[in-house]
Amino acid sequence: MKLATLKSSSRDGELIVVSRDLKTSVRAAHIAPNLRTAVEEWDAAAPGLQELYDALNAGNAEGSFAFDEEAVASPLPRSFSWLDGSAYIQHVILVRKARNAPLPEGLMTDPLMYQGGSDTFLAPREDIPLIDQSHGVDFEGEIAVVLGDTPMGVSAEDAHQHIRLLMLVNDVSLRGLIPPELKKGFGFLVSKPSSAFSPVAVTPDELGDDWRDGRVFRNLDVTYNGEFYGNADAGAMHFSFGELIAHIAQTRALSAGTILGSGTVSNEDTARGSSCLAEKRMLEKIETGEFITPFMKPGDTIRIEMKDENGASIFGTIDQKVKKVDL
Repeated sequence: MKLATLKSSSRDGELIVVSRDLKTSVRAAHIAPNLRTAVEEWDAAAPGLQELYDALNAGNAEGSFAFDEEAVASPLPRSFSWLDGSAYIQHVILVRKARNAPLPEGLMTDPLMYQGGSDTFLAPREDIPLIDQSHGVDFEGEIAVVLGDTPMGVSAEDAHQHIRLLMLVNDVSLRGLIPPELKKGFGFLVSKPSSAFSPVAVTPDELGDDWRDGRVFRNLDVTYNGEFYGNADAGAMHFSFGELIAHIAQTRALSAGTILGSGTVSNEDTARGSSCLAEKRMLEKIETGEFITPFMKPGDTIRIEMKDENGASIFGTIDQKVKKVDL
């Protein structure tokens, strides 16, 4: 099924069910007031949501209305935890080269992971705020999963059963702030502002055979300033979501509503483009000796989407513009 969150006076918004073709929707507050509650009470809420979803797709859901991607927040406008990995090895290699940093030991066996701010997420059509051009605003197209309660010590094999939903992500990064911040030896913070998620979150079964081995085997379409930028195969994750979950859960349980990102989708085939500016800049540096593509500026737009085998959007579209803000 497909779920979304209408913007409302509540910080967590209002839960709606969205049709498979993303054309219609119906309120679901009588089942759960918001998606956070639905995920926390999944066993009780999921059957009613599925029934509503089936009725909506059959065209007989009472009170249905047109689905508007402009009217929704990110599926979870806030979360108790936002964790982001770096499961695409090609991205790690290129970005580390871009800032003259050595490759981490255990690159192929020990997943990279950081914990980002989760108290506010941008809506999928919300502007990306730019405070200072020197901050180097970059987009990062990713896949994310939303977890149910997950026990400490869960195995990679068993971890997949705790995945409730999948989403797309624009993990906004401030490249100009990353090197000095990491030199402190204490991780990302101000260099990782609020991220945005796709209009719709979907249950894994919506992807059919394209969801297997803890990976999504579809292309991630990235359009930058109205032009093709990348269509990397999201299935090329070195670490599966199960492996990422097991890595995090080594020493703690994970609460329902935890969001886990894959890291920037990246392929070795450069003809497929990129899912962030930093990768393209590094390839330019390798080829020409200098960076050519600038980071984002006011007015620049980024569009991130994933389509099924028939060309229909699965998650809706992240479509954002950079906007200068004065503090």
